[in-house]
Amino acid sequence: MKVGDQAPDFTLPSQDGSSVSLRDFQGKAVVLYFYPKDNTPGCTAESCAFRDQYEVFKAAGAEVIGVSGDSPESHQKFASQYNLPFTLLSDKDSQVRKLYGATTAFGLIPGRVTYVISPQGVVQYIFDSMLNFKGHVEETLKVLQQPVG
Repeated sequence: MKVGDQAPDFTLPSQDGSSVSLRDFQGKAVVLYFYPKDNTPGCTAESCAFRDQYEVFKAAGAEVIGVSGDSPESHQKFASQYNLPFTLLSDKDSQVRKLYGATTAFGLIPGRVTYVISPQGVVQYIFDSMLNFKGHVEETLKVLQQPVG
């Protein structure tokens, strides 16, 4: 997956048990972030950074969606504990992670990769950093806030 590619559609269960597809957000920018695991220090820091800037993302016309291999029940607890206002999706078999190429870091753990997808469904930007948790938020916001044209 690279910038300029059409983002593949997918359907996964969310923290409330409903099925969510990328196509549900057609016409809207999507910030799709893959993270290793609920309730780990880095993932909590990253998710809370997205939470703290969520209104800024909304004002920029984007929806934030987090994806990990955790169960919908785990996501529900994680979202509730940290007041996460956005959708978390359960990619139990890592099929969507593989589809997007957000595979593993250090050959062991699921990677931390964020994609900005345009309202037309095209990948605009990819930020891949295992350790720069807040960079996922800062860099994607910069992309979304750039004037179009």
